[in-house]
Amino acid sequence: MLKQRIITALALLILLVPALIVPNPVPLALLSLILCCLGAWEWGKLNAIAFSYAACLGVICALICAVCWYYQLLSDPNYYFWLVCSACWVLFGSWLLRVGPQGWLNIYILLRLIGGVFALCATWLAINQARAIGFNFLLSVFALVWSADIGAYFFGRAFGRRKLAPNISPGKSWEGVLGGVIAVFALSTIWIWLDSQRPGLQLGAAPLITDTVQGISFFTLLAGKGLLIQVCGLVFMVAMSVMGDLIESLVKRSVGAKDSSHLLPGHGGVLDRIDALLPTLPIAMFWSLM
Repeated sequence: MLKQRIITALALLILLVPALIVPNPVPLALLSLILCCLGAWEWGKLNAIAFSYAACLGVICALICAVCWYYQLLSDPNYYFWLVCSACWVLFGSWLLRVGPQGWLNIYILLRLIGGVFALCATWLAINQARAIGFNFLLSVFALVWSADIGAYFFGRAFGRRKLAPNISPGKSWEGVLGGVIAVFALSTIWIWLDSQRPGLQLGAAPLITDTVQGISFFTLLAGKGLLIQVCGLVFMVAMSVMGDLIESLVKRSVGAKDSSHLLPGHGGVLDRIDALLPTLPIAMFWSLM
């Protein structure tokens, strides 16, 4: 299993890293589109619809993203759109965690399918608009989610006692969440210092007028808004990354599934890898426009 995980992770990095660093935005747009369409197919399977209908969800996701691409929305962020996306995640996500797996099954299936496709399309758009701000901004959001996950895993293994959501994900603990917060704050401190060593980059500079290759990081952007917003913003982002993970676990538990699919050997499915990014990327775009 470990060998499979390592091989799959290396294969994904071989695809992802060049798409992230090349100046041309098309490779990342195409790669992220493929992943989101596969995620839509998995979403259909998790909601127990037939294979052909699940495949149609992937096609619908591709068509919506293609329309956004055609109208050049990949580099044109809208404050109110990301505000609505963020509010939906906070309000609906909080409600869903309260009602649990059974509450999820009580939601009309068409609404569940629409919600999943919308979340995936919004994430695809957020990835590409974040890349338009700069490689530094997008990478820092990815790193925030990864570090929160790693910190939560090791802290939870070492100190986990109080269960976070035993009916949804028994392995998660409040101590793990604290570990995720500590890891993100440590990463933020280092990243802001590295940004400060770059000539010409000012704390709190508007992200859309920096150079589009490096740009401003998400951490430096938050720091420029003041200490209180920086602290609250980082804690909030960690909380939302945990929420994304928990909601996917809730959906899988409602149908008795261990993984969203077996597309990524050793890792499960696409949704298993991007669940924490679904809320955090749109919310990062909202922060960037505040």
